[in-house]
Amino acid sequence: MRLGWMSLIVGMLAACATPPAPQAPVPSRPIAIDPPPAPTGAVVQLDDLSGPYWVRPDHPTWQQQDAGPLPASIQRQASRWEPVRWADVPGWGADNLHDLWNAWLHSCERPMQGWASICRDLRGLSIAHTEQRYAWIMEHFQAYRVTPTARQSRGLLTGYYEPIMPASRVRQGAFQHPLYAVPAGIRSGQPWFTREQMETSAQARSALQGLEIAWLADPIDALLLQIQGSGRLVVQEPTGEERTVRLAFAGHNSHPYRSVGRWLLDQGHIRSGTWEAIRDWAAANPHRINEMLWSNPRMVFFREEPLDDFLAQFGPRGAQGVPLTPGRSIAVDRNSIPYGTPVWMWSPGPHAQVRRLVMAQDTGAAIVGAVRADFFTGWGDEAYTLAAGIKQPLSLWALWPKP
Repeated sequence: MRLGWMSLIVGMLAACATPPAPQAPVPSRPIAIDPPPAPTGAVVQLDDLSGPYWVRPDHPTWQQQDAGPLPASIQRQASRWEPVRWADVPGWGADNLHDLWNAWLHSCERPMQGWASICRDLRGLSIAHTEQRYAWIMEHFQAYRVTPTARQSRGLLTGYYEPIMPASRVRQGAFQHPLYAVPAGIRSGQPWFTREQMETSAQARSALQGLEIAWLADPIDALLLQIQGSGRLVVQEPTGEERTVRLAFAGHNSHPYRSVGRWLLDQGHIRSGTWEAIRDWAAANPHRINEMLWSNPRMVFFREEPLDDFLAQFGPRGAQGVPLTPGRSIAVDRNSIPYGTPVWMWSPGPHAQVRRLVMAQDTGAAIVGAVRADFFTGWGDEAYTLAAGIKQPLSLWALWPKP
């Protein structure tokens, strides 16, 4: 699903997560957006808040399920789930569940323990009418309002996306900035060479020789790709052929992440920590770009993945290990919401109106807290402009199987 969106500006502040064991795939990206951009123009209407409704409170299944007693609350490590009636879930019944069903089927590739029968029913409803899908959900799931156990002023929704960038397989012309595979000897939690040392130390450069996956023309693009944690490259091969590949997060050098936007703000060089401001400063100060980049000692390494026509329809694999679906996948704090959980998300703006069912399929170092989500918007420029603008209040309702 590609959405038409507007506005720009983004500043990223979070570190890439340490890759977990092979059986638990690494997050596709661990980012945050900071500071919130000022609203520019009309609110993006992702969902039609006026309807149509596929089910309403007078629907027989709705009436039946809301008539019985509520179950007990559920205590999670970072949240408390309070049971609610379907009538208390704002906008319930107004979402067309088609894209959501596809995202949910992806989660069934790695189902939670005890969800085998749910996934079997889910597949059987692949061609069902939306009303039938709602009835099945209400019969088999209970809605819970997600609330914090620790002090948290409000919920927060941000956005992230998958960049698309031109690249060269070999160093040539403007393409002078490498993206690396994981060097030998990298150990999780053990600091390796810093970003600066990788540019200035002969020992570091020797260790990286031959690990260049591709070369970019802009060092800030390389940094952006490292912060996002994954992206698509339109690579020019030595033969002159162009092909699109995906780079996925594979590890980092175990140094702390430092925001270059924060460094520029602290130096008084820019007034807002946005990528637009960062690029403008870099263009005016080309002799200081390395100084800016080296203020962030962390370097992210990648692995290349094929991207055929089928795989190109989906996003990168999230922390659950399944492909992300634009507009239907979110990153969450797994201590609050388990991977694979369907979540009703309500965020009334100011940048985007969001009221829909989404799947918890990813995580990130900055995605911490009970009512916290990062909304995957897709790939390319349009997805970027939406992700860049989202930093707004959020409410979440987790759907959990009835006993």
